[in-house]
Amino acid sequence: MEFTNVKCTSFDKEFTEFEYCYLKSVNRSYKYLSLKCNLLQAPVTKIKVNVAFFKRFSGYRPFMYNVTVDFCRFLKNPSSNAFVNFWYRMVVDYSNINHTCPYNRDIRVEKLPIGVVNFQMTEVLPFPEGDYLIESTWIAYDIKRVEVKFYGSLF
Repeated sequence: MEFTNVKCTSFDKEFTEFEYCYLKSVNRSYKYLSLKCNLLQAPVTKIKVNVAFFKRFSGYRPFMYNVTVDFCRFLKNPSSNAFVNFWYRMVVDYSNINHTCPYNRDIRVEKLPIGVVNFQMTEVLPFPEGDYLIESTWIAYDIKRVEVKFYGSLF
């Protein structure tokens, strides 16, 4: 698996704002993702997340899953949704989203290495080769606030 792009979008600049969102290639074999989303109206106590998975077939088409969960409830019992937990386990060790609601601080993912994503997508749950888009939409208080799109190729 190789990251090819990441796009972070804030739909409500008075509620959230991205300080940074990028991929960094250290060398040919080490690439990582970092992002920081500033919460401008903390604490946040009601969060839903939609995770959708797409594969490229003449454009990106839905592939396998499109799931929305109450994120605060999910954090109390991560095994309640296997699909969201699959993605959560990839990120949790590199982020500060490892606790239940409320969120009082900015959300960060720091130096998530491609090796972790590669292991999940090739060893834990093998996916077929191709180009993928993982789209996460974060909804606070029933208003769409943030969207993060991860693009990658599996070969």
